[in-house]
Amino acid sequence: MTDTSRRSLLKGTAGILATGMFPAVHAQEKPVLRYLGTAVNQDKAIAEKFKADTGITIQYVAVNTDEVTKRAVTSPNSFDLIDTEYFSLKKIIPTGNLLGIDTKRIKNADKITTLFTKGEVGGKKVGDQGTAPKKVMYLTKPDAKTFSAEPTQYMTLIPTVYNADTLGIRPDLIKRPIESWKELLNPEFKGKASILNIPSIGIMDAAMVVEAMGLYKYPDKGNMTKKEIDLTIKTLIEAKKAGQFRSLWKDFNESVNLMASGEVVIQSMWSPAVTAVRTKGIACTYQPLKEGYRAWAAGFGVPKTLAGKKADAAYEFINWFLDGWAGAYLNRQGYYSAVLETAKAKMEAYEWAYWMEGKAAEKDIKSPNGQLLAKAGEKRDGGSYEDRMGGIACWNAVMDENVYMVQKWNEFVAA
Repeated sequence: MTDTSRRSLLKGTAGILATGMFPAVHAQEKPVLRYLGTAVNQDKAIAEKFKADTGITIQYVAVNTDEVTKRAVTSPNSFDLIDTEYFSLKKIIPTGNLLGIDTKRIKNADKITTLFTKGEVGGKKVGDQGTAPKKVMYLTKPDAKTFSAEPTQYMTLIPTVYNADTLGIRPDLIKRPIESWKELLNPEFKGKASILNIPSIGIMDAAMVVEAMGLYKYPDKGNMTKKEIDLTIKTLIEAKKAGQFRSLWKDFNESVNLMASGEVVIQSMWSPAVTAVRTKGIACTYQPLKEGYRAWAAGFGVPKTLAGKKADAAYEFINWFLDGWAGAYLNRQGYYSAVLETAKAKMEAYEWAYWMEGKAAEKDIKSPNGQLLAKAGEKRDGGSYEDRMGGIACWNAVMDENVYMVQKWNEFVAA
């Protein structure tokens, strides 16, 4: 067959497809990927763009963090792709339900940030208390049930989003510099402080405060002994009884409303929540603190049940995700992406300078949906990627004494 006749045949087929005469065949070619994760990481725009680029449909299955882990442990055949936090891997990998991702099939695997592969930013080691990704990043073989201490061909997860968390403050209502985690329990803010009521994260914020107050130095804030848990919770209960907390928030929107209303002036906060307050035209700062940040990270994993065309589609999605468009989209929300080089190529130079280099904005900075986030001349809280991710003190984790910790945390909530 000549090239010309092949081309006209293709054109003819395209015409038939366009008229919808072959919808069944066309539909069969492209699988639907069931994407299990939390709602905060499931962005409609990402699914739409991926479908436009590849024809593959992403079907979001949104549940809470604990339920993501539970399904990975009990029903790996209920999803084709999982978006989970690195700290949950200690529960999931021993079940054998996640397959190591073959990095030979990931085009940009060697460009994934060294924060994950080596625990370094800009050639310097960062804090690795808790579940630092590098501790749980690799498997010795695809179906291994234990982690490899050395880099291998098989990754547990391919990073999706990560960030370094700190306290959010209302600078217009506080009117003085805030430089330490200990300010969360400063009686000056009695009745106007709030802490996150998710035990495994809240207790690490509390530990940052305990250390900053000089009460105790933890060998590992992400894996406390019973005695250390007792001390941390006792400190929180004393503060609560003294009326320090306006509330304990569980939900993203709750944290935004507490801050926007001015009922709370200092609290545990997430970067996008600070952004949400700012888009209302209210001053809110994601405050860098001298003791450093508490970091978290999520990534894509694949279940052991995945095979054939579904597996190919999952790899296609992961490759697409690392190819720049999604990374740029996430960077514009204040998150960080796994492969910085490809994201940079899809961002305007002034956007990259603001979000990643800590430079003053040359033009107004807008969110992906066009909301004003920062005016020309403003700088990003926490400065550059290197300043921020290089300033990590600890990582979100699940402790060995998790059951005891949750029990004690509940005592604090009830106090």
